Amino acid sequence: MGSNITEMLRLRAQIVSEALSRTVFSEKSDIPALLRLQEAMAHGALGGGKRLRPFLVLETAGLFGVVESQALPAATAIEMIHCYSLIHDDLPAMDDADTRRGQPSVHKAYDEAIAILAGDGLLTDAFTVLTAPGNYSADVAAALVHELSRGAGSAGMVGGQMMDLYPGTLTEDEIAGIQKRKTGALIEAAAVMGGIIGRASEDELSRLRAYAASVGEAFQVVDDILDVTQSAEALGKPAGADDEAGKATYVSLLGLDGARDRVGLLTKKAEEALAPFGERAVVLRDLAHMLADRSH
Repeated sequence: MGSNITEMLRLRAQIVSEALSRTVFSEKSDIPALLRLQEAMAHGALGGGKRLRPFLVLETAGLFGVVESQALPAATAIEMIHCYSLIHDDLPAMDDADTRRGQPSVHKAYDEAIAILAGDGLLTDAFTVLTAPGNYSADVAAALVHELSRGAGSAGMVGGQMMDLYPGTLTEDEIAGIQKRKTGALIEAAAVMGGIIGRASEDELSRLRAYAASVGEAFQVVDDILDVTQSAEALGKPAGADDEAGKATYVSLLGLDGARDRVGLLTKKAEEALAPFGERAVVLRDLAHMLADRSH
């Protein structure tokens, strides 16, 4: 690898976590119920994590000369959306997970009603961050809102979660369709949002989207592999949950070797999408390889 991608991810994750904390606790409420809501939002947003999506925003914006501070509001906003989705995914009516990132999920640390509201708060406040005066020009803010809402909404992440809950009999293409929405749509939005901030051309945005689509699918295939090969302690969340729920996954359809082959193919496609960016995209290429090789 041509960059220290692991260290870059760690440093960027710290920057994003600090921005999330400032956003959630911009003003600590003196009303007990609202302070408890803020604390539940913080529990769901500040408990660690790879911060992959904000990293993509920051890095793709950097391809076009955008400094980190300019891209940070958008990076913060997309991570708020991601954290809201995890809070809601863990609810008993959804994936029914008691732990997340090695700690109690929000509905376990608080209760179901607070968890729902904490997710709602992060979701809605993300768009306040994007449209806050002084962060972005009106045209850029509008484009960012459109991209993020499309990636997060019923045609994207929410639709993918619905398809995952009610899958029916699935082929490889149908599984890919679920994951393109559930996991990939927000990863695509992250890469494209960085390009929007950098005022990339349509061709450049298309290449960023193609890169992120491949990375996003590979990320989910690796998740499926880890779900059957790693312990709950290593993952920081329940292991084998998809298998127990009878959900179709890449592993159940392709087998472990087939799933690993697919990761390799997708990583190659991600590299090909970045080719015109040359050495400017070395970090993005290294990220694709790191995500393909991860163990948790």
